[in-house]
Amino acid sequence: MAPYIHGRRNQIHVIDLRETLRGTIRAQNLLFHIASEGQAVLWVGTKRQVKGVIEDAGQRTGMPIVTERWIGGTLTNFSIIRSRLKRLEELERLDEEAASESSKLTKKELARLRRERRKITRNLGGIREMTSMPGAMVVVDPSREGNAVREARKMGIVIIGVLDTDCDPATVDIVIPGNDDALKSVRLMIEQLISAVEEGAAQHRDQLAIVDVAQKRDEDPTPSGEPRPTRGNKPLRRPQKTTTEAPATTDASAATTEAPATTEASATTEAPATKEAPATTEAPATTEAPATAQAPAESPAPATGSDAAGKDAEPTTELKPAVADAPPAPEGPSATPKVEVAADGGEEPAS
Repeated sequence: MAPYIHGRRNQIHVIDLRETLRGTIRAQNLLFHIASEGQAVLWVGTKRQVKGVIEDAGQRTGMPIVTERWIGGTLTNFSIIRSRLKRLEELERLDEEAASESSKLTKKELARLRRERRKITRNLGGIREMTSMPGAMVVVDPSREGNAVREARKMGIVIIGVLDTDCDPATVDIVIPGNDDALKSVRLMIEQLISAVEEGAAQHRDQLAIVDVAQKRDEDPTPSGEPRPTRGNKPLRRPQKTTTEAPATTDASAATTEAPATTEASATTEAPATKEAPATTEAPATTEAPATAQAPAESPAPATGSDAAGKDAEPTTELKPAVADAPPAPEGPSATPKVEVAADGGEEPAS
């Protein structure tokens, strides 16, 4: 125990708490993994002052405990121990029958059976639920529990020992140095180990729940003769592609709004000749107006005086700009009002 002793004062050894903390952390990690795998942890402590702590650990974790005398062969001869536990169940059944007055046993036989039942319960009641070999064993004072330590080492079980300076650390796998005679120190260290076991057991239960749900889904498949449920058996609707067609330009005003004005058209609108004389002197007020935003080749020719009766003018390949010395409009009742072309491409009557 020299590596675990910090010093000595007044003939009393002082344990190094850093080693105690290191051993506690190692034991917590090991117990967590063992409990998460579903294996049992055996708690052993037969001292009078630690019996209550060990019983509390067994109740909280649901693990087997040994608080009375260690029965030889508990681990090495486990089959015989299981047979004695079956005998305990039989004795309990006989006691229930005697209580219901349906048994033909005498009082002496009942007293003998009850005495045997108390003895088995006292020695093996803590390991009654242990149906297989434990994965680890926690021992308080391994020097006192020598038989338990030897059987565990023979069976290959991991041993976690809470030991004092009068013990041999070579007999255990994980050493937790501490005062194994004081109730408070033992309870403090056992509490840390109990919390690790509880966390591992909770994780194991969660894993089992997930596996059970998966098995239920595999055991209840959809019958092959019945159709699988769908979303109301409605046919899927394919998205229809919508094509947008450009509206036909029936007049010059629509063409003006669709096509942006080019640089040549802007030059035409800025020409001063359109302000001096109208482009067409005899054009009637029709729905088609000369477009200034399109190219000159695509614009319709202006209407003449002979077409005032309703005939359309033939398109020309070239738009001639207005000249300053245009001939004067004929006078008379058949004359049409003069129209001037504004700079913005609209028509307005001449003053």
